[in-house]
Amino acid sequence: MTTTTLRRKVEILVDSPLVPRIAATAAGVGVTAYTLVPTLGGAGHGGEWSDDQVTGADSKVIFTTVTTEEKAAALTDALTPLLESHGLLLLISTVEVVRAQKF
Repeated sequence: MTTTTLRRKVEILVDSPLVPRIAATAAGVGVTAYTLVPTLGGAGHGGEWSDDQVTGADSKVIFTTVTTEEKAAALTDALTPLLESHGLLLLISTVEVVRAQKF
């Protein structure tokens, strides 16, 4: 059987214009590998939203990374002040990875 290692997956729903700030914050705590996933729309406490394909101003993406528990905690701490002010949705889960040295 293939050996797996536990890591943390961090997913952040963020307005597209804020992605550089999130990436810089992540890099500041040592998280340099990530993937951006486009979104189409959704609904939350603030109501429904959808992708604005004309200007991109209301577009949201999911910034996702897999990292160590320590780096995930540092990233969470660094992003906590932005959660309310920037309407971020931050999810953290434990995942099993193959090739742990990649994360």
